[in-house]
Amino acid sequence: MGGVASFLTRRQGYGRMSLADWLSYSYLLLGLLVIFIPVAWLALNSVKTPFQIEKQDISLIPGDFERVGRATVHGPEGRKIFILKNMPDWVLTWRTLSEEEKASLDVRGFLETQSGDTYYALRSHLGLVAEQALALIAEKNLPDWTRRYATMPAASRAEVDVDATLAPLSKDERRLMMEFLGIPPFRAASVVAQVLVIAPHPDTGEIKEWAVPDVTARKPFLPGRALDDPSGQVVRLPAETVSAERNVAFEWGNYIAPLRGTNVGATVNFTTCITNSVLVTVIATLLTLLINSMAAFALSKYQFRGQVFFLTIVLATLLIPPSIALVGLFKAINATGLSGSIWGVIIPGAATPAGVFLLRQYMLTIPEELIEAARMDGASEWKIYWKIVLPLALPAIAALGILSIVWRWNDLITPMVAIATVKEAYTIQLCLLEFQGEHVNQEHFRLAMTVVSLIPTTLVFVFLQRYITTGIANTGMK
Repeated sequence: MGGVASFLTRRQGYGRMSLADWLSYSYLLLGLLVIFIPVAWLALNSVKTPFQIEKQDISLIPGDFERVGRATVHGPEGRKIFILKNMPDWVLTWRTLSEEEKASLDVRGFLETQSGDTYYALRSHLGLVAEQALALIAEKNLPDWTRRYATMPAASRAEVDVDATLAPLSKDERRLMMEFLGIPPFRAASVVAQVLVIAPHPDTGEIKEWAVPDVTARKPFLPGRALDDPSGQVVRLPAETVSAERNVAFEWGNYIAPLRGTNVGATVNFTTCITNSVLVTVIATLLTLLINSMAAFALSKYQFRGQVFFLTIVLATLLIPPSIALVGLFKAINATGLSGSIWGVIIPGAATPAGVFLLRQYMLTIPEELIEAARMDGASEWKIYWKIVLPLALPAIAALGILSIVWRWNDLITPMVAIATVKEAYTIQLCLLEFQGEHVNQEHFRLAMTVVSLIPTTLVFVFLQRYITTGIANTGMK
């Protein structure tokens, strides 16, 4: 800490801050903010609740508003809308819970404490209609067609007598069966989480509690339903008059569920993806350092026919956009049988022209006299390479190793070409794509796992950045 404080308080040697000092520290602060703010935003959003992210809450504070449930049930009297207050959080977030979390809750015991329309709404929302209906069919020995009525064609439905079958049942039992069979006027009920706010009525000025879809300063008006008259007309509430209580809370489940593989709709195991990325990064980096250093040694310390030609070819490949080579890469991976294996990601990038050029330029600074002296002492070419050149080129090799780790860890294109069809071989970048699809949108998980994916490369840069500076700064010096 003393070194950091000494660095941040350095001046040009005068008694007070000069213009150059002010400009230097202003530039340093600007760079820090440009780098730090996006990372801080990502980290804070990764511990927000799914509801907060779904409603596109742009506030930096993780947490949630006090919420209520807006229930909708359908019956002989038509559609009925009412507000559910004092519901447990797991009821309002039921659809986002994993199967393990659902199994740990006493859902049936909780449902038994409810009655009336609240009971019907929660029974449908918690997915217990089918379970209770199948139990009733077995208990009352109802016809077998009642189990598959929903999937029967219209002609087959016309042949069965639904009314006669349900007539012996009680009123509640008939309602249950009609919801299960999908017979009007009964339909599946729904419960939607909304934010509880306090605001004056736009017409009367009376302070009331309202249920609104979300709270955001970007909209001048919010549609709200009064809790004392939820079936009434939706009222436009001026946003500046609305107040809501926010509870600061960190949703650590965004990290725990994907790492355990218990998140809803999970088709990949994120821990396996991390393991695959570690294997790809480590093995590919070692191969890259070995092959590139050997090529750089040959191009820098040997004189042979075609040397300039080969060096020109290596440098020319730097001018080719990677997207142009995708078709050839795909064909090569399939032709060699590497498709669906992590070796299909490792081998194609084992040699990089940028790495060869970087190491060659550094090895040119190694004195030829050392190599000649080693040859006069009887050292083999391999021993010269391994015992003399590699140790002296260690700063450049370390810099290339760090850059290779970042390249391999963040690579998305090569895994998409090589292993996109085998989810067991997915790397971390491919796994991040699994949190968003046509029917699944789990931004809270993706944000959390993005933070996890940043940790290894961040640690590499923090502890090994001096090798990057040394290696690149000395490259090309002769």
